[in-house]
Amino acid sequence: MVDLTTRVGPLRFKNPVTVASGTFGVKDELKAFVDYRKLGAVIAKTITLRARAGNPMPRIYETPAGMLNAIGLQNKGLEDFIQNKIPHFKKHRIPLIVNIAGETTEEFITLARALERHRKEITALELNLSCPNVEKGGVRAIREEKLISKTIQAVRKNTQLFIFAKLSPELGDVVETAHEAVRSGANGLSLINTLRGMAVNIYSRKPQIAAGTGGLSGPAIRPIALRYVWEVKRALPKIPVIASGGITTWKDAIEFLIAGADMIAVGTANFVNPRATMDILEGIQNFCRKQKIKSLSELRGTLVIPHRRP
Repeated sequence: MVDLTTRVGPLRFKNPVTVASGTFGVKDELKAFVDYRKLGAVIAKTITLRARAGNPMPRIYETPAGMLNAIGLQNKGLEDFIQNKIPHFKKHRIPLIVNIAGETTEEFITLARALERHRKEITALELNLSCPNVEKGGVRAIREEKLISKTIQAVRKNTQLFIFAKLSPELGDVVETAHEAVRSGANGLSLINTLRGMAVNIYSRKPQIAAGTGGLSGPAIRPIALRYVWEVKRALPKIPVIASGGITTWKDAIEFLIAGADMIAVGTANFVNPRATMDILEGIQNFCRKQKIKSLSELRGTLVIPHRRP
């Protein structure tokens, strides 16, 4: 029997498989394909203080080995989440990680305070500090105004919930940004968010995405995500990391675990294969069984890079 139990600080998950925010529906759209009770956790779609309509259509475009999206954080807002979504996930008895985003530090504070009152139903918060698809509060605003530390510090003062800071390479030096996030009060990190990309319709000479650019996700960014997970875990070995970025198969998941990831968030793969999380979970179990690995602790962070000869 393989023990997939994953400990993240004071938190305990039955296995490391979760889903990237915004890629798993709103409630139980995938219930015909996924046994929610088997997941290690669910990361909910980003919620904002007030409802957002999102960006104009078209806002999704398939690219080679990936997908561009510019949804624009469409959601029904905080109150709807508290009234309808929290009870839903509580019913499934799945650890719930809530992804939050604000246009200002004050909005992050309001969100944190409101969710703190539901600590019994919520396992952790994931701070969306790097969404490339909104005009306000997105990656450019956070970077230019140097609000990462201020935002994390503000949330930390207003909740006792475990905090994951979600970062993107577009924020600059991810390792240094990770250090800054931890110094500011983040308990863990989510790596990585999408990277801005573009596709053009050669006949209309207009972007394929109405907003012009969108966040690139999928296998195309997996090597980049893997590199950053490894670099951050090497620099901050005791800080938990949720890895995401093109994880499509169980082999991808194993790569990230070997690189040091504590948890695996499956995103774009859910659009291609609704059973992706179940297939990945089964694949990890089978791999460990065949390799006679009894616990993920025997696998996690075991990457070996031979020294280069002079």
